[in-house]
Amino acid sequence: MELVISKWVFAFSLFSWLIFSVAFSVEGLDEDSKVRGVNLGGWLVLEGWIKPSLFEGIPNPDMLDGTQVTFKSVKLQKYVCPENGGGSDISVNRDAASSWETFTLWRVSESEFQFRTVQGQFLSCYGNGCVVSATAKSASSTETFQIERNNDDRVHIKTKSGAYLQATIDNQLVADYPGNPGWDDNASTFEMSIVANNLHGDYQLGNGYGHNKAKEVLERHRSTFIDAGDFEFLHRNGINTVRIPVGWWIAYDPNPPAPFIGGTLKALDNAFSWALAYKIKCIIDLHAAPGSQNGMEHSASRDGTVGWTTSESVSQSLHVIDFLASRYANHPALLGIELLNEPSAASVPLDILVPYYKHGYEIVRKHSPSAYVIVCQRIGNANPIELYQADIGSHNLVVDLHYYNLFDPFFVNLSPIENIRFIYESREPQIHALNDAKGPLVFVGVSPRFSDVISFSDFDSGEWVNEWNVTNGTQAEYQDFGRTQLEVYDAASFGWSYWTLKNDREHWDFEWNIKNNYLQLSKHSEPIYLQLSIVSGTRPFLSCMSHTLIHA
Repeated sequence: MELVISKWVFAFSLFSWLIFSVAFSVEGLDEDSKVRGVNLGGWLVLEGWIKPSLFEGIPNPDMLDGTQVTFKSVKLQKYVCPENGGGSDISVNRDAASSWETFTLWRVSESEFQFRTVQGQFLSCYGNGCVVSATAKSASSTETFQIERNNDDRVHIKTKSGAYLQATIDNQLVADYPGNPGWDDNASTFEMSIVANNLHGDYQLGNGYGHNKAKEVLERHRSTFIDAGDFEFLHRNGINTVRIPVGWWIAYDPNPPAPFIGGTLKALDNAFSWALAYKIKCIIDLHAAPGSQNGMEHSASRDGTVGWTTSESVSQSLHVIDFLASRYANHPALLGIELLNEPSAASVPLDILVPYYKHGYEIVRKHSPSAYVIVCQRIGNANPIELYQADIGSHNLVVDLHYYNLFDPFFVNLSPIENIRFIYESREPQIHALNDAKGPLVFVGVSPRFSDVISFSDFDSGEWVNEWNVTNGTQAEYQDFGRTQLEVYDAASFGWSYWTLKNDREHWDFEWNIKNNYLQLSKHSEPIYLQLSIVSGTRPFLSCMSHTLIHA
């Protein structure tokens, strides 16, 4: 038996919408509104999955910085392995490959590489006839090797002095192969398998192309990917804020350290000018910090490791915040500065992150008494309330919380209705609870990498996206899913921001969603009609209604 209650449910939803839409407003936005934002992802900080064509011209594109490989001797049929994962000699004696047998590439040139072990040491060879070890803590010429490839997976590895490595019968790796090896099953030929090639960020592009070609590619990309017309489009469709990811090297423009390419500062200046012209506010987001705060491509990690927690990297990050705050504090288009995007819970402890956030807050306040200071929740296994208890700042503080749900097994087999129900039953109560908590405002979003439902904090709803794990979803189902998210995220006390404006994957692309009517966005938040269905033997649930009733 199913009972559908309509009039009072609509009245309740309208009342709730009025309460949560009017109760909060963001200083600096017109008409007592909250942030209705879009991220300009993939523009000034690269993410290869957003625009893969940027990387297509790189020689040996499957051997970028951070690529993970294994080597198997074709003569011995054994894998190359640093004992204990690094810190000792190399053996060629493993029947199968796992983490110890996997090396991470540091690219020196198109054909020259350094090999980093899982423990962080580099393979070294100090001259012809040397026994290769994995003891070096840093890399230079003695840790640099040339790879020769044939048309399949076979390779030769050669030292800088020209000696070829070979696997000896006593299972050592030695630089003493006589003459030039062929591609038969000799001791100097190895099968190279690419285990992972997941990093396609600014580091990989700059180092992959080399400075001159990378500069050409990025100048073209930065001048065409986002322009004034995009701000006009956003304004016309009711967007009042853009969140602009930047990398730490922007503070060293126009000549940042290699392999980063200058020009992002000029592009950011242009964005502020366009924003001012179309009455849009800007949030500057330190998306890529020195050393990488999460080991991902969007933090410009070289090899997937996290190196941000050193005192040098933290200090350098604060310098970047000071640079950005001093440059834009008095610009009328500035709404706020996000001190760091998505630090890793596994690698960034709170006793380093919170003091950084406090110092960053003070730096922004030194230049502006009113700009919003946004602090991002750690990603991974972290307590969502931890930043609310940190006493970071007292005025215009925002917490940006990101939830990762799209690739969680829980969502794999959910139907459209079950996805929508999850937002109402799980995310909506979280937003309202955080709105009621003492402390920062709430910013809602979905991760650009994982999607579904995202962040809640006192002022900011960092990222969300109109995509899910549903196969062959109809346009009407996408409309319902997007409408549901807009309704729920509109309750966040700071607002929300969609990831991202442009993307090769259609449903991640805000512009495509709007132009193709998959996401319906009005200039002002409107309540969504709900039905409360009571099914025999189950508890009540809310589901989104558009043109027709939706039944469980």
